Amino acid sequence: FSPQHLDDDTVSGSNWITENNVQHSLSQTAKTARKPYCGYTQQTLSKREQAEQDSLLAAIQWPKPPDGKITFAQSTDPTHSDFVIVKPSRFFKVGDQLEVLVRMKDFQGKPKQYGGDYLQARIHSPGLKAGAAGRIVDCHNGLYKVFFTLLWPGEVKVSVSLVHPSEAIQVLLRLREERPDRVYFKSSFKSGRYSETTECNVCLPGGLPVCNFTDLYTGEPWFCYKPRKLSCASRINHAKGGYLKGLLTQEESLFFQSDVNIKRPILPSGPDSVIVKPKAFTDSSSMGRAEDPTASPSGYYYEDQWRSRTHWIHNFNKTDDITECLQGKVIHLFGDSTIRQWFEYLTAFVPDLVEFNLGSPKNVGPFMSVDLKHNILLKFRCHGPPIRFSTVFSSELRYIANELNSIVGGRNTVVAITIWSHFSTFPVEVYIRRLRNIRRAVLQLLDRSPKTSIVIRTANVQELGPEVSLFNSDWYSFQLDSVMRKMFSGIAVHFVDAWEMSVAHYLPHNLHPHEIIVKNQIDAFLSYVCPLQT
Repeated sequence: FSPQHLDDDTVSGSNWITENNVQHSLSQTAKTARKPYCGYTQQTLSKREQAEQDSLLAAIQWPKPPDGKITFAQSTDPTHSDFVIVKPSRFFKVGDQLEVLVRMKDFQGKPKQYGGDYLQARIHSPGLKAGAAGRIVDCHNGLYKVFFTLLWPGEVKVSVSLVHPSEAIQVLLRLREERPDRVYFKSSFKSGRYSETTECNVCLPGGLPVCNFTDLYTGEPWFCYKPRKLSCASRINHAKGGYLKGLLTQEESLFFQSDVNIKRPILPSGPDSVIVKPKAFTDSSSMGRAEDPTASPSGYYYEDQWRSRTHWIHNFNKTDDITECLQGKVIHLFGDSTIRQWFEYLTAFVPDLVEFNLGSPKNVGPFMSVDLKHNILLKFRCHGPPIRFSTVFSSELRYIANELNSIVGGRNTVVAITIWSHFSTFPVEVYIRRLRNIRRAVLQLLDRSPKTSIVIRTANVQELGPEVSLFNSDWYSFQLDSVMRKMFSGIAVHFVDAWEMSVAHYLPHNLHPHEIIVKNQIDAFLSYVCPLQT
């Protein structure tokens, strides 16, 4: 069957259990009739794991609008809203803080009385190709403060945008808890000339026999409906099934309009720029050495080059520099298409690095490039399900944690991981479990081979429209990214802050950032692998 043909009451992928163990939106009869196979409801967590999960979920709790129905006219209108720079004409020098106050209004022009809107903000100097992200504080009364650190001299302009009004975030929250089935997957089963295809997910409505593909090592859950005639062992592949339509009520869909309230600029009332004077002396000691994945901002662009505030970034502009850095090394890239971009960039940029044709499906992998002269091996492999790739062979469907367990490690081993985008349609517990497994494997790898370089590429922002927002909103990515940074802080891994690198740049947001941004990610990555001997 296909979930599109079921009416809303019976699609009980909605039968996920929230924190207080209340089951939502299913009548009692549907509940008994269709027992869901839900990945995360059967988790048995240790006391420590439970405490960590509770604190992670508490840390990403989002403010809710007041109870009762809020009409579209009462929702946040970016056009009526504005921002002001606090004391715009005072004397600013490099290193100072700049404060901006954002004042939200609804479509009737009335000031909003509660928070929960999702904003993005940056400062930039277009002539210098300079930019940095701002830190946003919700005052819970319709006002927001944005803090920027002024990191370069000249005229610095402020831009603020409303990504989603608070009313839309409530819809995204509801979808995340109740409709984890809104992206569905499929697998083909084959024996001789006979094949069948069935639907798969972390969680399937019960009532029909299922194949349990839960991973034996990590305990990661995965189920497919059992084929009518074939055995579960005859599964040959995994693929994206599709996206559910008709998820919103008429009223809810008004909160997701491209030219109205998705990623719309909020305009200034008064000046939108300040003049920043250079520092009197160059204070190089102010460069903090400790890597804090939650420091804000983590870096800034200047002349289109990303400068981290926590470590020196060397620009690998010549292919020889990259070859010299990677000579004798094996580089494992694990994750989604945003880290596949690293594989593609390095393979295209470094002439001696030649892709070896493994016969893998395009865009899916696994992929491998080799430089025999300098003894460099570069590999890409996608993360395990849920992954919305077109056809991945069953034999290549592997979990990052298991792959890490099969790596010897050492000073000539480099690992880079990114995992976020394909988890945006699931409750956060699903993501937390995945990261717990990966983190355990990372710690074991570092324990047996402490000189292994391990780098995590964060999430990034992307272009959003009414459809994409329901499956892949920046707000979902931001929540997952916050969890990832917390779970991996205090561990000997390095972060490439793709999030700020995409927010701070002048190019339009894109799920797969433009090549200049990828180049800056690679520079940051290689600067960890080959730190400048200072």
